[in-house]
Amino acid sequence: MPRAPPAALLLLALAGCGYRVVTPYRARGGIDRIHVRAFENDSTDPELGAAVTDSMRDELARRGANAGADAPAQLDGVVRTTSGTPSSYFSSTAAVSVQLHVRLSVEGKLVQELTVQRTEAHEGGADPLESEGRRATALRKLARDAAREVLRELEEPPPPATAGTGKS
Repeated sequence: MPRAPPAALLLLALAGCGYRVVTPYRARGGIDRIHVRAFENDSTDPELGAAVTDSMRDELARRGANAGADAPAQLDGVVRTTSGTPSSYFSSTAAVSVQLHVRLSVEGKLVQELTVQRTEAHEGGADPLESEGRRATALRKLARDAAREVLRELEEPPPPATAGTGKS
């Protein structure tokens, strides 16, 4: 019976523990370290700009690409919200949307600009305070989801796979 090489066994053991091999994050233009400046909050929620900024920084940190203020690459933008009305007279469900307008600059020159919008439904509550709490929870979730989407959009496409020649 053939034996697996020790390196394969080690990788299998690490995979079972939750470890995985990842490629470093690269934004378009080969940018591998990005500083997220505070997002401008153009919404009715006073904490949303900070929540979006924190979510962007957290997502970049997970990818090993978060940098300090001295980094040449800077990410900033504007966050806006819209709130929908309940879906019917008898429904307490409403929708809230977060729109991010994001700019990626390197040494002061605009590299890419994009807009991402995410919408989430949330239940109303027994009183206005509970409803507002549920709306705030939905907004924080939207901030995280929008940050992930922005980084996917900014990511440099992977290099094309090289095909074997097929010769033996």
